[in-house]
Amino acid sequence: HMPASILAEDPGARTLPYMLSGGTDAKSFAQLGIRCFGFAPLQLPADLDFSALFHGVDERVPVDALKFGTRVLDRFLRNC
Repeated sequence: HMPASILAEDPGARTLPYMLSGGTDAKSFAQLGIRCFGFAPLQLPADLDFSALFHGVDERVPVDALKFGTRVLDRFLRNC
């Protein structure tokens, strides 16, 4: 369960659905009857303008955000 995995790491977190433009393999999986969901948990600093970094010369993700995401994904995969 995605929200439970995030809440275990950050009890004050809110999860919400969103759409993100970009390429995906979901269409191919859908043809096989497999539903796909994107799940990229990051805990970003409030002062980071993350969307401004997309595909720029200085595109980056803070190490702490990756560590958070790794813990969340590990918990999710162990419990799904």
